[in-house]
Amino acid sequence: MIKLKSPEEIELMRISAQIVSKTLGVIASEIKPGVTTLHLDKIAEEHIRDLGAIPGFLGMYDFPNTLCISPNAQVVHGIPNDTPLENGDILSVDCGALINNFYGDHAYTFEVGDIAPETKKLLQVTKESLYVGIREFKVGNRVGDVGYAIQKYCEDHGYGVVRELVGHGLGKTMHEDPQMPNYGKRGRGKKFKEGLVVAIEPMINLGTHKIQQLRDGWTILTQDRQPSAHFEHDIAIVDGKPQLLSTFDYVYEALGITSTEEDEFRK
Repeated sequence: MIKLKSPEEIELMRISAQIVSKTLGVIASEIKPGVTTLHLDKIAEEHIRDLGAIPGFLGMYDFPNTLCISPNAQVVHGIPNDTPLENGDILSVDCGALINNFYGDHAYTFEVGDIAPETKKLLQVTKESLYVGIREFKVGNRVGDVGYAIQKYCEDHGYGVVRELVGHGLGKTMHEDPQMPNYGKRGRGKKFKEGLVVAIEPMINLGTHKIQQLRDGWTILTQDRQPSAHFEHDIAIVDGKPQLLSTFDYVYEALGITSTEEDEFRK
């Protein structure tokens, strides 16, 4: 069942999303060769708690950590460990936070040092596809309109669009209706209404769309072991149009990046 949010609830969800955004910004300044993902996980947990929130992923479905950290060919749900990052790695960091009974859920794929040009292009296109999908998230459109837009944009660049893992509605639980696939057909699926809040999160592979799961029961890998990228925003429909609740501004501030990509979706 889809649970539409009131304007007051959307503002509470903005607080949750912004805590995750700020946490990703803190993580951004720490990511470099030689750092372990367990170190990043510890920093994230402390920062979320310092802001008065609870780590959203820790203990959910028995997940053991605050962050899902997925390097290189790992798509999502990677478990932090003590292996040092290396120059040329990419690192997908997915983070959740719970405050005021609402969840934020937000992800960014980082470059570690100097990465290969073809991998850099994958990250660029995946992030662009996120905004291509967000533009379709408006009153009167349907789930398939968002999925189709993301799929076409990425497949036109020759990339594989993961099928088994999808975005989702967001609220007092982490995963609400509707599911938000990154593929689909225009005009299909549930219709969007005012007050709907979702997490849109393209998971795009340099090679095949096919994936595998490790024996740890969590980590998802590309079948061909080529790199995968993952970007995610929390978005509400306000006055019929998509409005970002999360932001990459804190990441960009930490990395010294100037961007106007979010301007059309701001409050």
